[in-house]
Amino acid sequence: MITVTRSTTESNIKVTLEKGPIKPDYRKAINTPMPFLNHMIEHIVWRCGINIGVDVALDKFDLTHIVAEDAGMTIGKALAAYLEENKAQGVSGYGDGVGIIDEARSIAAVSFESRSLFVFDSSVKIPAMTEGTLSEDLTTFIDALAQGANCTIHLSVERGENGHHIWEASYRALGIALGRALSPDKSRLNMTSGVAGSITYKVEVENG
Repeated sequence: MITVTRSTTESNIKVTLEKGPIKPDYRKAINTPMPFLNHMIEHIVWRCGINIGVDVALDKFDLTHIVAEDAGMTIGKALAAYLEENKAQGVSGYGDGVGIIDEARSIAAVSFESRSLFVFDSSVKIPAMTEGTLSEDLTTFIDALAQGANCTIHLSVERGENGHHIWEASYRALGIALGRALSPDKSRLNMTSGVAGSITYKVEVENG
């Protein structure tokens, strides 16, 4: 099990990450003050096949943006640690997926190449709020996850009419993509997912 704790003057986030199979009571381990975000994280867990637990404690900053951003960042850090922990056994490092529910369809792609970026686009109009949650908070969560994991995520909504379905399709697609990116690949023992290999930086500071 991997545990990552992120503490600031605004929040304290604890994330646990554990290989599957998915536990029967996995929902009980997902605890943020945002019910719909919890539901979206459930979809990631169910589709990627990795148990993710998250607990959020706020210090007088009961703001949804902070919850979404800090939780996403911390889960991303845990995913990066998971990748590093399993690199010796070989990890794919790249994955994509299509998420559907009823009329809604989204596609997602994830690449772990030490390049942090989230790209989002939609072919349909997305409601500003769904189930009491701002759409910008749902994209903020994924953006923060990409930053924490130091990976690139592309997410495209291809179709949809119902806001709940649009986001379910999107987070399902993300879960599938993450599951494939973190899946074992014996052809990549001790290898990175990108041709650049491990990236190192040398910083020198000269005083005077």
